[in-house]
Amino acid sequence: MSHDPTEGIRREMINKINADPGSREALEAEFGKVWDTTELQSDFQAIGFMAPFIVVRRRADGVKGSLTFQQSPRLYYDFRPEND
Repeated sequence: MSHDPTEGIRREMINKINADPGSREALEAEFGKVWDTTELQSDFQAIGFMAPFIVVRRRADGVKGSLTFQQSPRLYYDFRPEND
């Protein structure tokens, strides 16, 4: 089993995000576009998860990137295109 050097940082982020999850409106005010699960499936193809992140490919143009997500309500936000 390999050690994930990001695990500790990601666990802290998960705890912080889910301790005080944002409403859709609050997340939109801070990050712009927000997706629920159905909207995410329509706009992106999921490639992989490593909470609190999901790696995706945008269906409209094939751009690969990542989103941050919170558990409840399950919302995805802060799309960041991958720098090639």
